[in-house]
Amino acid sequence: RGYIKRMPENTYKTQKRGGKGIIGLTTTENDFVEHLFITSTHDNILFFTNKGKVYLLKAYDIPEGKRQSKGTNIVNLLNLSRNETISAVIPIEDYDPESNLMFITKNGLIKKTAMEEFKNIRKNGLIAIKLKEDDELIAVRKTDGNKEIIVVTSMGMAIRFKEKEVRQMGRNATGVTAIKLKEDDTVVAMDLV
Repeated sequence: RGYIKRMPENTYKTQKRGGKGIIGLTTTENDFVEHLFITSTHDNILFFTNKGKVYLLKAYDIPEGKRQSKGTNIVNLLNLSRNETISAVIPIEDYDPESNLMFITKNGLIKKTAMEEFKNIRKNGLIAIKLKEDDELIAVRKTDGNKEIIVVTSMGMAIRFKEKEVRQMGRNATGVTAIKLKEDDTVVAMDLV
């Protein structure tokens, strides 16, 4: 539902065998945790939306919450437009010139862009990938140039290929075909292998 919070790492402690665990986040009905990562308060966090835009927040700009709190709604922190939702969250310690971001859209288009192109992001966001009218961004992954990519569709089809097969493109590019889709099929996930 778009809630976000930051907590100190020492909130959680190792439990012995037979431990029952502790509540890490209070959610409302039909809500669940989608992204969890460890980062420094001085790191940048990139938020990619289904509309192909990217927003940036410093980790310390995300309000700190208690274990039981649900956090702050992301629309209070980012300038999201109507019907715009977060598709991917990438913590960035530094803008390594060897790193890339790999994008996949609902209609099976893939794009690889150098991490350095996301250094200067304005408060109202930047276009991260140019989308056609009926398309939307599904996933973004940070890569080092040597990974393999798996793309999976809603009808259970999948494809695996080397990242090097996708050439690097600029921020305003649309991308190239990663997988040919059957009628009524859409991409639902992409991950690195």
